[in-house]
This record gives sequence, structure tokens and C-alpha cells, in this order.
Amino acid sequence: MQDKMLFVWLLLLILFIIVELATMGLTTIWFAVGALVAALTAAVNAPLVVQVGLFLIVSIVLMLFTRPLAVRFFNKERIKTNVESLVGRQAIVISEIDNLEGIGQVTVGGQEWTARSLDENGKIPVGTVVFVRAINGVKLLVEPKL
Repeated sequence: MQDKMLFVWLLLLILFIIVELATMGLTTIWFAVGALVAALTAAVNAPLVVQVGLFLIVSIVLMLFTRPLAVRFFNKERIKTNVESLVGRQAIVISEIDNLEGIGQVTVGGQEWTARSLDENGKIPVGTVVFVRAINGVKLLVEPKL
């Protein structure tokens, strides 16, 4: 029985690695590590419940705690899109921003954008320098420079 389980865990290990290589989604690699740990426990004749328990614990713990770090590390060189690159930049109000009336425009880098204030009740007059803090659809969410 133990030799059979060792074979099963090694087969799962290979399967998880193949799926990870095919998708590059950083999801099945954690289960591959869990399968490796389970295979090692099967090799030392640990009970099946211990093998399955370690597989689940190692896989879930690795996925929860190391996946966010790995994703951040691998996406470090990702180039921001046009819109994403606007967050944090300064803009100039060219049409009064008034959230209650649903109006307002700013220019950023020579381009005009529809804008709304982060302060729901606030108005921002023409000529005010603002910072782009977020993007909601095609509207920039801005706040005045203090």
C-alpha cells in the first residue's frame, strides 16, 4: 500500500508541475510542493491520514502565505498601462469639478480627462492643481494639492 501511495504522490507531483508550466499562474506549484512532502512521508511509511494531512496543510499554507510575495516578485517588471500610469500624477482642472452635478475635467500630460473629486460634496475650481488618486472607469478621482 505504501509503495502504491508513493507512486500516486509522485504522479500528482509531476501532474501539478506540468499544469504549472502550462499555465504559469502560480497556483498548482504549491500543490506540487505539498505532493512532494506527502511523497516523502509515504517513503517513510507514514499512515495515509498523515500523508493527506501534510499535503493539504503544506499546500494551503504555501499558497496563502507565499503566493502574494511570489506574484509581487514576478510582476515587478510589469509595465503599467496608460491609465494606471496616471495615478499619483498632477493634473490641472480645466472645467470645474462638481460631483453633485456630475461635471469636471482635468488635463494630465496634455490629455483631457473627465474627473471627479474624492470629496463627494466638494467642488474644485478651474485652475486648481490636483493629484490623481484613483481611477473609476474612465474618470479620474482627484484631490486638490495642499
